[in-house]
Amino acid sequence: MKSGKDVHILIVDDVSENIQVAMNILKEESYMFSFASDGEEALELIKSNAFDLILLDIMMPKINGYDVCLEIKQLDHVKDTPVIFLTAKADVDAISKGFQVGGVDYIVKPFHANELLVRVKTHVELAVSKQILKDRTNEVEVKANLQAKRLTQEIEDNQCEMIYILMEVMESTSDETGQHIKRVADTSKLLARYVDYLSEEEINSIFLASPMHDIGKIAIPEEILHKPGKLTEAEMTIMKTHAEKGYELLKNSKRRLTTAAAIIAHQHHEKWDGSGYPRGLKGDEIHIFGRIVALADVFDALTHKRQYKSAWTVDDAVEYIKQNSGKHFDPFLVDILVDHLPEFLKIMNQ
Repeated sequence: MKSGKDVHILIVDDVSENIQVAMNILKEESYMFSFASDGEEALELIKSNAFDLILLDIMMPKINGYDVCLEIKQLDHVKDTPVIFLTAKADVDAISKGFQVGGVDYIVKPFHANELLVRVKTHVELAVSKQILKDRTNEVEVKANLQAKRLTQEIEDNQCEMIYILMEVMESTSDETGQHIKRVADTSKLLARYVDYLSEEEINSIFLASPMHDIGKIAIPEEILHKPGKLTEAEMTIMKTHAEKGYELLKNSKRRLTTAAAIIAHQHHEKWDGSGYPRGLKGDEIHIFGRIVALADVFDALTHKRQYKSAWTVDDAVEYIKQNSGKHFDPFLVDILVDHLPEFLKIMNQ
């Protein structure tokens, strides 16, 4: 994996003092820097150079940051480069648009030095890890015809490794613990075992991919993600984008586990009656992977303490699940949970 001195960051801002502040904060990681004072200059640099991350202001002369980001996403050699908006625009519409045009994060000025340092480091590590996985996948595909069995296992191992790398990133930026992630995986696997039309391979896919259900939360602003109280309506709108962001992060892979993770990230907040998000899918329109993880995630969240709530009793949690059978949850899966409750409680008590 690249060390700090091998990471090249482009900082785009029409105020030179802002560029200097960002460079001073990030220099402790020994990153390499380039900078541009407007959108046109930035695009000229981007067209002829490869960067590991771009810090992009929005309000600039000539071309604003949104349009620069849209242009970046059209260039093959940099379209996957993470773009973090670093701007004074703090309204909900501006933040939402930042994610819509392809930004992976949004930092509002003035910011804390540690906030910028941690977020940049997180997205650099994630981007480098994705590139490592892509390079490894390309390498093994060249040899696939001669070493099919061994390389199939290697691909599987690489995907598992990537999943756990991303899990660690997610865990470090959200309020979800490793124990929660593991319990959701175990609960999802147990639910899947009682769905008779799922194969052993599909059951294994759910088990290995379910930890990625909230990976999109790495793109949610820290002040919203870690807010101890109830979110406002505007904050909840931003929080809900994590399902789409998680899908966007994972959707381009054709590998079994990453494809399963993309489905789960996208659909685990859909509801059986169509009232969920992000697409309002209903009933069997929701993939069985998404339906399973939705139930596993809520059951575990209800029965364990979070920073914004106390743990519910098992009886109260089960009653809630039963009341929402056919509304939030697939009735068939609710019946499995209720009928085999002692088995699920063993997982809950881990």
